Amino acid sequence: MVQETRSRVAEVERLTRETEVKVSVDLDGTGLTEVETGIGFFDHMLTALGRHSLINLEVCTKGDLEVDGHHTVEDTGIVLGQAFSQALGDKRGIRRFGSVVLPMDEALVLAAVDVSGRGQLHWDVDVPSVMIGAFDASLAKEFFIAFATAAGVTLHVRSLAGENAHHMVEAVFKAVARAVREAVEPDPRMGNALPSTKGAL
Repeated sequence: MVQETRSRVAEVERLTRETEVKVSVDLDGTGLTEVETGIGFFDHMLTALGRHSLINLEVCTKGDLEVDGHHTVEDTGIVLGQAFSQALGDKRGIRRFGSVVLPMDEALVLAAVDVSGRGQLHWDVDVPSVMIGAFDASLAKEFFIAFATAAGVTLHVRSLAGENAHHMVEAVFKAVARAVREAVEPDPRMGNALPSTKGAL
């Protein structure tokens, strides 16, 4: 069966009293990114997420950073997840599953994703509770909770080794990126079939 080709792009905006977020994604991109959230290290992580997943990613978030970074990070995760889900469409023809064990210096992170329609995060990453620039390292988990829930993916992230918070968080973002890249890739052997025995995802 010849696989149908369609544009896997989406743009989502969300406005609340705490944040204004606009995200666009192209799942079949080359990893081009344009990111501005007001939090330098978070911008760096989202850039890595796009680059290593080969998803073209544009993110513009204006949040209440005078309070802290929580709303900015969490709401960006929500909107990115919504855009990701919209771009995937009916999920026909994708590999569905992806996993990687990724090293970054002393840090080693396992990430596994199932584009299951059941949004959930399973997190076992003991990141030191520190600030990385203006980014609270504990917010990495909050971002991926928001992303996985809104995207409708089951995401497992586990640190196998690590001491430096910067290395650990960056390894997480890169590992998730590589797992997502594998999961959303079209599988030529699937054709236009749905990767599920239930007939629905």
